[in-house]
Amino acid sequence: MIKIATAECFTQGKIGRELHSIAQNYEGNFGNEYVKNPKKFGDFNYAEISVTCSLFIPTIEGVKKILNVKNPPKPKNLIKNIKVYDEEGDKKISKIMAQAVKKLSDCDIAIGTSAGIGHGAITIIADDYEIITTTDVYANLNENNSEDLFKRSQNGIQKALMITLLLLNEDLEKIESLEKIEILKKKF
Repeated sequence: MIKIATAECFTQGKIGRELHSIAQNYEGNFGNEYVKNPKKFGDFNYAEISVTCSLFIPTIEGVKKILNVKNPPKPKNLIKNIKVYDEEGDKKISKIMAQAVKKLSDCDIAIGTSAGIGHGAITIIADDYEIITTTDVYANLNENNSEDLFKRSQNGIQKALMITLLLLNEDLEKIESLEKIEILKKKF
């Protein structure tokens, strides 16, 4: 069984929910919303996935108290305690969130997401790899443009799911071919 846990901000827990749906092979209204045919990514047996938790953590307080991160990087801005980083800050905090949820849940794959100003950041950490990427959609949380924020969120959910399913299918070549991708192989 491969355990997956998520600590999500701008993707609002939907990555974890979708992976759970795929793992359970749910259909209809409770079925997959973003990935209609998971088998197009490879022959991995998705019944071997268990989603340990899928956390929606938009606030700096949630990062500190729920994920037990003592000193997260200071955001550029706070909106009702919601953390607003620039793109580089989002990459850092998405990695911190993924590391924290991996440690707390003892999962095999952890996903962290964060988006404030710029392209949303996604970090996927497995035992052998650390993958950091950004969405293809720019938005600024300070501007409160719901349509741009929605498009960035949708793109982030889809990209994170695609990378996770490719990772499960051990298709690193396809992951490496994606734009705005950084893959770090962990040392053994």
